[in-house]
Amino acid sequence: MKKRHSTVKVVLITLLVFLLLTWILPAAYFSSEYVEQGRIQMGLFDIFSYPITAISYFGYIAIFLLVVGGFYGILGKIGAYRNLLDKLVASFKGKEKLVVSIIMVLLGVITSFCGLQIGLFIFFPFIISLILLMGYDKIVATLTVVGSTMIGIAGTTFGYSNISVILTTLSIKITANIWFKVAILVLGLALLIFNTVRYMSVLEKKNKEEKKRVSKIKKEESKTTTKEKTTKKSTKESKTNKTVAAKKEEEVKVVKEEKETNSDVKLEDFVPEKTNTKQKVWPLVVVFSLIFIIMILSFTSWTGAFNNTIFEDATKAVTSFKVFGFTLFGKLLGNINPFGNWTLTELSATLFVTSLLLMVIYRIKFSEGMQAFITGSKRVLEPAVLVVLIYTGLVIVTYHPFQLVIYKVLFGFTKGFNIITSTIVAMIASVLNADPLYSFQSVLPYLGSLVSSKSTYAVIAVVYQAVYGITMLVAPTSVVLMMVLSYLGVSYKEWFKKIWKLLLELFILLLIIFTILVLI
Repeated sequence: MKKRHSTVKVVLITLLVFLLLTWILPAAYFSSEYVEQGRIQMGLFDIFSYPITAISYFGYIAIFLLVVGGFYGILGKIGAYRNLLDKLVASFKGKEKLVVSIIMVLLGVITSFCGLQIGLFIFFPFIISLILLMGYDKIVATLTVVGSTMIGIAGTTFGYSNISVILTTLSIKITANIWFKVAILVLGLALLIFNTVRYMSVLEKKNKEEKKRVSKIKKEESKTTTKEKTTKKSTKESKTNKTVAAKKEEEVKVVKEEKETNSDVKLEDFVPEKTNTKQKVWPLVVVFSLIFIIMILSFTSWTGAFNNTIFEDATKAVTSFKVFGFTLFGKLLGNINPFGNWTLTELSATLFVTSLLLMVIYRIKFSEGMQAFITGSKRVLEPAVLVVLIYTGLVIVTYHPFQLVIYKVLFGFTKGFNIITSTIVAMIASVLNADPLYSFQSVLPYLGSLVSSKSTYAVIAVVYQAVYGITMLVAPTSVVLMMVLSYLGVSYKEWFKKIWKLLLELFILLLIIFTILVLI
């Protein structure tokens, strides 16, 4: 339980730092020129009002998480879901590393292409359950879902929703330096897979050694028990028993420590119990497939990235179609966005309807289904609260714009565009601003005024999107990271210990790619 709440503590400490910075640093903004406003301190009542502001602007994300939790709560009542997990795990036997690698590639490519990261949380509990059932720990699960998603952001190609501010602010095309973005995506995923597979091998080795130790202890206990039955205890036997008992105690201690290192959350929190009921799996597979297809179609920016209005035209045609002079479908559907312009609100509605459909297919009583939905939502209540807290931090730095003062000082050490200063500034902007669009908006207009050569803008675009993605692998304001750590019960400290080497490797990779970009 302590580890689960550690993520909340980390976020609260981060908010406290933001509050103190509003008292230490003056505020400033950029509008054609740099304008300093003096100090705009955050007050006592702001502490209580800003979370309300965060809910009003970003509360739909928390609601989305609760709906996802409810969806999996209903799945927990369906025996076919556990059967599906078991069948997949059995088919993956001996291919676990390949399967995890493929999942990473899929998540990374989807994020890069669709600009979809928080929405992928729909499939995170499913993927996490598979990884845990395959015998790996929660660090492997976090590396898989969070690592691949963040590298997908770093190597964003056509994910217009994540980089629209970069494109409009710097007036560049989405295809600018596209092959360098692909290189960041491919090489970043390669590093992630290499480090994850290596960690998985270490776990496998530990598990084998663990089984040997346990087997050896059981044999020694068996021999001791046999001697006790056939002969009286002797001084020698007494010493042997003490030795075996000591070994056993040490073994239990080691197992306990390893379990505590991974997490104090039981497997049953993620995987429903096995049932003897025979239910068909294929309806569940069809439902998951439909959700996946709808998600990809609805979050791919057809207009912004590909200048294609097919879904906008189709939606307009359907909603404006009249039956006896009455726009029947338009009234029934209401204000629905076309594919390509969906938000998590539409995705939440789709998931809720899907939950009701599964209740009908698998004959779950409405009262039982709603109770399961509520129970599942409670399971993700802490991650939902974290979302509100993290976006409260975004409200603080937006209402008290002290960050531009920091960027001005750092940019002042060099003239024009510099890889080192820009990388540092991009890292700070990423930590201060949970949302990528706010992060880019906080610094790029000012940086653009310092750079005389517009040919450099395409390089700046790659730097800022890449650094944002990699920084969010460890930033306490990373929504996806903190949601997953909270959901799994992995402490932030433990995650940092496991990720810092990979993080260093990724930043070295980025600096090499940035240097090549500048030289050419």
